[in-house]
Amino acid sequence: MQRLRDVLRSNLGRSLQDLTPEDRLAAAWQVVCGAALAAHGEVQHLDPEGVLHVRVMSREWMEEFVSRRISLANDLRRVASVPLTGIHFQEARNTHTRVARG
Repeated sequence: MQRLRDVLRSNLGRSLQDLTPEDRLAAAWQVVCGAALAAHGEVQHLDPEGVLHVRVMSREWMEEFVSRRISLANDLRRVASVPLTGIHFQEARNTHTRVARG
């Protein structure tokens, strides 16, 4: 199963080359997170410093995203071929934010 994921990620990376960096990250998000996790976080934008801003649907899911921040950032960099410097998570229903760099 892991080999299949690696093949899909590699093929996705090649197919995203003509998109903007932000669009490449948004497209890679679904593959990198998997459908269940991706459904609880929405890519908002990539800022000029290379930080990806993601809106998270609830505090419970925030904890899950933060716990995976390093692997998500590494996989997004690899799949989207974007020099991502970090991920900023913000809860959708709250002004509470957490910055996760990795």
